[in-house]
This record gives sequence, C-alpha cells and structure tokens, in this order.
Amino acid sequence: MSINKEQDFGTPVSTATQLVTLEIDGFQVTAPAGTSIMRAAASIGIDIPKLCATDSVEPFGSCRLCVVQIEGGRGMPASCTTPVAEGLKVATQNKRLADVRRGIMELYISDHPLDCLTCSANGDCELQDMAGAVGLREVRYNPVETHLDAVKDGSNPYFSFDPSKCIVCSRCVRACEETQGTFALTIDGRGFDSKVSPSQNQPFMDSECVSCGACVQACPTATLMEKSVIDHGQPEHAIVTTCAYCGVGCSFRAEMKGEQVIRMVPHKDGKANHGHSCVKGRFAFGYATHKDRITKPMIRANIKDPWQEVSWEVAINHAASELKRIQAKYGKDSIGGITSSRCTNEEVYIMQKLIRAGFGNNNVDTCARVCHSPTGYGLKQTFGESSGTQDFDSVMKADVIMVIGANPTDGHPVFGSQMKKRLRQGAKLIVVDPREIDLVRKSPHVKADYHLKLRPSTNVSLINALGHVIVTENLIDESFVNERCDVASFNKWKTFIADPRHAPEAMESVTGVPAGDIRAAARLYASADNGAIYYGLGVTEHSQGSTMVIGIANLAMATGNLGRVGVGVNPLRGQNNVQGSCDMGSFPHEFPGYRHVSDLETNKLFEAAWQAPLSREPGLRIPNMFEAALDQSFMGLYCEGEDIAQSDPDIKHVHAALRAMECIIVQDIFLNETAKFAHIFLPGASFLEKNGTFTNAERRISPVRKVMTPLAGYQDWEVTQLLANAMGYPMNYNHPSEIMDEIARLTPTFAGVSYEKIDQLGSIQWPCYDESSEGTPIMHEQTFMRDNGKGLFMLTEFVPTAERVNIRYPLILTTGRILSQYNVGAQTRRTENNVWHAEDRLEIHPHDAEDRGLKSDDWVGIKSRSGETVLRALISDRVQPGVVYTTFHFPESGANVITTDNSDWATNCPEYKVTAVQVTKVSQSSEWQQAYHTFSENQLDLLEQGISNG
Repeated sequence: MSINKEQDFGTPVSTATQLVTLEIDGFQVTAPAGTSIMRAAASIGIDIPKLCATDSVEPFGSCRLCVVQIEGGRGMPASCTTPVAEGLKVATQNKRLADVRRGIMELYISDHPLDCLTCSANGDCELQDMAGAVGLREVRYNPVETHLDAVKDGSNPYFSFDPSKCIVCSRCVRACEETQGTFALTIDGRGFDSKVSPSQNQPFMDSECVSCGACVQACPTATLMEKSVIDHGQPEHAIVTTCAYCGVGCSFRAEMKGEQVIRMVPHKDGKANHGHSCVKGRFAFGYATHKDRITKPMIRANIKDPWQEVSWEVAINHAASELKRIQAKYGKDSIGGITSSRCTNEEVYIMQKLIRAGFGNNNVDTCARVCHSPTGYGLKQTFGESSGTQDFDSVMKADVIMVIGANPTDGHPVFGSQMKKRLRQGAKLIVVDPREIDLVRKSPHVKADYHLKLRPSTNVSLINALGHVIVTENLIDESFVNERCDVASFNKWKTFIADPRHAPEAMESVTGVPAGDIRAAARLYASADNGAIYYGLGVTEHSQGSTMVIGIANLAMATGNLGRVGVGVNPLRGQNNVQGSCDMGSFPHEFPGYRHVSDLETNKLFEAAWQAPLSREPGLRIPNMFEAALDQSFMGLYCEGEDIAQSDPDIKHVHAALRAMECIIVQDIFLNETAKFAHIFLPGASFLEKNGTFTNAERRISPVRKVMTPLAGYQDWEVTQLLANAMGYPMNYNHPSEIMDEIARLTPTFAGVSYEKIDQLGSIQWPCYDESSEGTPIMHEQTFMRDNGKGLFMLTEFVPTAERVNIRYPLILTTGRILSQYNVGAQTRRTENNVWHAEDRLEIHPHDAEDRGLKSDDWVGIKSRSGETVLRALISDRVQPGVVYTTFHFPESGANVITTDNSDWATNCPEYKVTAVQVTKVSQSSEWQQAYHTFSENQLDLLEQGISNG
C-alpha cells in the first residue's frame, strides 16, 4: 500500500483578498495576489519540479529547478519566488526548460551517493522523484572533490544527520528559523564548501536544537531522517489523530506499517499546529508500546499482597462488588471517582455519568482541581464562561503580548513557536514571572520589553498595581466599558483600584518590581491596538489563584482587549484534554456545560436523559476525598488516568488517605504511583488505541482516531461501560460518536458538534450551538456569556499567603515544567526524552548557593514545613535571590513531599508555586525518599510475582 502524502504546494498560501487571473500552460487560473506561480500551478494540478521549495517556509529560489518562462519576459525566473500577476502567460514545460532542469539535476546527483535502493528515503525522496520528473538518464560529471565521505551524526536519539546526502537546499535551516524559531542550524562555508551546520559545527545533541522535527520534515532527502524509518522502513498508510501531551492539541498523521507506528508527522492542516510539532508529540510516542504496559486486569485484597492476573469479567465484577459493598457499609456517598484529563471527552463524560447516575452521588473531580480550577471560577464569574477567549492564531494579530506565570516555549512549545514568530515580526512583550523564562532573553531575536520579576505569591498586588496605572492615567477604554460591561461593577472596581495603596510605588516593597517598570508595562499594554494576555499555572496555583484570574479579566475589560482577533484572556492549559474534562462535567458541583447541580431545570434534564435520580448536592473535591478517607467516610475510589499519588501536594497526606481506603480502582496503562496503593487494576488504552475527541486550550474539539488495536482489548470508554453495567446502571454505547451525540443533545454549547462535522471541518471550537454553526474561534464578540450579556468587574483585594518565609525557612520554592518531560513523566520517562532531562534538579541563584557553600551537582536537602526531599543543585541566574525552582517529573524526586496543603480560597487549587524552604548541602537521600524507594521496589516485586504466577 502506498502512503497518502499531503500535497506540497511549494510556497505558503497568500492571505491577500485581491484576486488575479493568469494562464499557466494554457490553463486559466485565479489566485490571491502574492501567490507564487509555483503554488498557482499546483492548485490546478501542475507540479513544477522543485527541491529548495516547500510550502511550510518562505521561498528561497536557490535550486533553480523550478524555473519557468513568461511570455514577453526575459530569462527563466524561479516560479517559487515569482508572484502571479494579471494576464501573465506562463510556460512550465518546453525543451529549453527541460534541458536546464536536467543539467541542474546532473550537478546535484554528481555529488550524491547512488545508494537509492538501500537508502532509508527510498520511496519518499524528493531528489529521486525530481530526477525522474526531469528525465535524468545519465550523469556526465565526475568531480574531483565530493562530500560523499562526510561523517554521519547519530547523536540525536530520534533522527540521524547524514551530510553526505545533503543538497544544501537550506530547507532545514529555514524551518528551524521560520517555523520553530530556534535558529540552531546555519549554512557554514561558501560555494563547494557550503554545508548545514548545527550551531558551530557541533553534533546535534550539543547544539541549541530542541528536536522539534521541523528540519527532518522539511528535508527532501535522507540527510535528516527519523531513526524509526531507518530501522523499520517507509510507512504504508496514515491516520490523522491528535497528540496526547499538552493543551496545544497538535494534529498528527500517524504513519503506520500495519499496526506499528513508524513515525508521527505533524498534520499540515492541523488548525492548532499548522504542521509544526515539538519533541514530545513528534518523537516521544514509544511509551504506548513500552514493556511496562500492563495489558491484563489484576486484583488483590491488600496492597501488601502480590497482584493476581484475572479475566476482564472477574475484574469488573469484583470492582462492582467492592463498590457496592462499601456503599452498603458506609453509605451512598462513601465512593467516588477522579476523571482523566488525558482521556477523551467521551470517556470523561460517561465516567462522570456513571458516578452521578450509577454511584448516586456527585463525588467526581479531575486534575483541573490542581491546575486550572481558578480559571474556571474566575472567568465564569467575570465573562460568563470557563474558558479562554481566543484561538491560537489570534496571537499573530497581537501588538502587545503579556505572558503571566507561563513558560510557553517549554510547556506549550508549538504555540510558543507561533508566539515567537509574532514577536520577531515586531510585537512587544511583557513577561510577569519570578523566573527568567526563555522568552525574556534566551530566545534568538526575541527579548522581553519588560520582565516584571515579582516575588512568588504577590501576583494580585502586581495586577492591582497595573490596574491602578490604567485607571489613574486615564488609559481606560471608556466606550468598551460603557457598551459591553456592567457599569456599576466597573465604578466600584475603579474606586477600589484607584486607591493609592495599589500604586506601583506602594506595591514595590511587596512585589519586588520597580514601580517604573510596572507603570511602563501598564502603559504599553493599555495603549496597544491589540493587547493579549496569556497565562499559566503561575497564576492559578496560588492561594489567590481565582483572585488573580479575576484581576486579569478586569484588566482586559478595562482596556477593551476582548471580543476580537489579537486580544483576549488566554489560559494555557497543561494537559491534552484538561479543558474537555471540565467541559464534560468533571467538577463535583457542575454537570456537563458548567451548569450547577443544584439547578432544578438542569437536574431534571439529566435525570430524564440518564433515567436515574440525581443528587442536587455538590460532591467532594479531591482534597475533601482525602480528608473523608482519613475520617473513614470515603472508602472507595475509581481513578482513571490520573496519578494523584505523585501529582497532588503534601504527598505524605495523600498517601495516608490512599492507604486508608478499602478499595482503590486504578485504570491506567502503567502501574503508576497511585496504582501502587490500588486493589484493582484495569488496563487502559493509549491515545493510539482509541476513538474520541480532545478539547485543547483554545476550545478546539479535535478527532482522536484509533490506529492500532487496544493492547488490553478495550478502549477506556468500554471499560467504564462494563463497570457501569456491572454496577446495575445500564450503558449500551456502540461507538464514541454515540456518546458525543448524547453530549450534543444535553449541552447547548456542544449542540452543533458531531463526528461528521468534525471529520468535515477537521476540528470545531465550542460554543457550536446548532448544525449550521462551524464553531466560535473568538468568544464574547458582541456580548459576554453572562445572563445579562455584560462583563462583570470584581474587587481583587490582595491577601498575603499564609506560607511565609522566616529564619528557619528563608527561601521560596516554586515549581514548573521542562520541554522534554510531561507532567508526572509516566509517558515521557519511558522514552528517549530522558537524555535531555533525566532527573529533577533544584535551580538556585549563585548568591544563595554561595551562602550555603553549594556548587552545581551537589546534593541538597530541601526542607519545608511539610517535609524534606533531596535533589541535585543547578546554579542558575534564571531564578532571583531568595527563590529556588524545581520540576516534578520524577516520582523519586518527591517535589510534592515539600509542597503544603495551602490552596486557592475559591477552588482548593493547591499553592504549588509558594513553599517556604531551607536548602542545605547533604550526602544522602531524605528519609521519605528512602522509605518510598523501598515501598516502590516492593510494589514492583509484587507486580512481577503476579505476572509470573499469571
């Protein structure tokens, strides 16, 4: 079978509205002004030979293979760099052009290995194709010097660089510059000595390369080639699906050989990624078939017992029996579940349905509790909907971009590349972060105009100071406020924020940010034609996370930066379907579509549809579940695709709660940290093994399509359905499309969503209210989604966190993510991504390190009021004095041993970003690490015993 390739039009699409008509090889064609002749020809099925041109980068005109003749014109211009013009008559084929092209191809082939039959690109080589297209039959040249003995670079774990096959077309260099924005590649030398060079003639692994794969995708030969293709050969079919890593939601072509994934190639028509990718989505898919996958159900009576492999029927019936036993003993509310932000919308939907209708309570929560629940609360209160306002492409029209508590180039790298492109085009940048992220000054040709390097925990005081400048310097968009907002609430906010106590000068001692910088940044944002705010967990994971989200919304409304392209309030959500898990009703107080469980009309709607009585009382949040477990009133948990034993704060408290429960059911693909406390293990399916949809950070509902048979036999929605039926609550779906149809019937914002429409459009951004709608890229264009249609200003009083530094704990620990690893690392740690980040480290400022006699690589103890762990130090000026920073991707690091139980006042989102600690040099791991290592090794032994006995 031959793989279906995506058409390459040679040059990017023109966005001009003016149309011109010309003639190409006797055929009339109409195209937007600015379109290249090459692209115009391709649009009517005429493929002009090319090598240096591809539609993902700007035209270069170096290979000269695409030359054409224009009637009345001189010479033979390159069709990739020559734009269409009204009335042109273009010839793409004649004897003269053919002779020139064959001569050019002879030169290329004379310095190229002739190992086509054994080359990894055989069957997918543009050089080979072009040789055939121009009719090359001989090579008359026998050059004295060649590049055939150039040394291959295999340093990157995912792709190989063979310079002997390089034709110096510069496509890789341009992809690295234009698409990724890393500028890791260059053309070194001149003339015959020209060659592609990573950094300064370094191996790829020693260069600035971030392994996004853009260069590999752009390469027309086998110079840059995936090692998976080298090992297994060319794929033979492709299925479009959606990445299961971060909240960008990149579209990929899973290129297959049978049921084996050969490579993941970013889909050119992907609306979120436009054919770009990062190292995780592009290359780190091997976890799906890793040897650690558990593919058979297991049960045990006690967590000290070996696991016992059983049939699906036995496991499901045992799980249902245990849950019913616990309810009979402790009451209806004694069990609940945690849905997964890594599972599909359909899987999340039927799980919360099972809990509400089958368990008979609202004890359902999701990982958004510990990340973006303040986003849901704050934006719902102010704008009327719990989601971001823009699509990703909106950033390309922003004049000023404010990034608050987010690190897009690491956490959302494909969107980060798009943002960098806009910044290179001239947009201004304000970064609000206690740490120096790459966007501040470490990205080529990108530098923040202002870096407001605030002290952790002072977000609200800073946003109030920005608001104070906007109000007192009359930078308010009065017409927007009067027309679009609740004026009474605005007037209250205006009086509140104008108080001198919110002035930058008054707040300087609190935030640590110079008042002049705050004033300048406020003026820059407020005076921009289009000002856009993007924020992350550095906003939400605070004791005043919800207050800060409200403060951001106030700022956007006051300046009129809502309701059009180029502006907005945009939460950068962390996991692939964390937006969807919230949309689907995973919070204990809300049905799907963010409708409160106490609302009588909504309750009746779902009771009628689900044929079961439903509680109108909000259920337990995750932290409440833990407390209730320790009180012996919550004793059964169904946890799907989440690792609360690693990801939640104050881990010792979490582990104690897990040990206290009588039945924990974990549904996952690996024996994760939570599964080590479980009594029943139900094998899950990776994103490659299921059908469904994910909803990304821009509300885009994208297709997830099965490319291989589930290794354990079932997709996750099927497992939940089996459990529901065993519990006595019937579910009889035959396909996830039926689940989406039910969601659409019951959820107004999804009413126009269907698999048919998703397949037709590629993706849909909710709200999509009816069949005629194609979705809503920009929210709140005419009115806000509150009942009265008006945006609501709310007061944002700064309340200092209870977590304070003192002599005993003089430093503030804050946490974040890194490019190569993802969340708790269960997926990425089982890939070659570990070569970039094999452990969590503690970043500490040189001054603080010197005070403690520390140097990089020293083992350091980090002690807080909650606990102590040990990491290796990394001396870095990215952090400010008094602040230390670490990631949380490795369970043995114990980052959440030291985080506290402080949380957001409205949502219980943990205050991960502020923990008072002391750092000292040590020589051994912490007591907790030693104990947990023993526990973990024992659990793996119990797993091995169960597998062996099975």
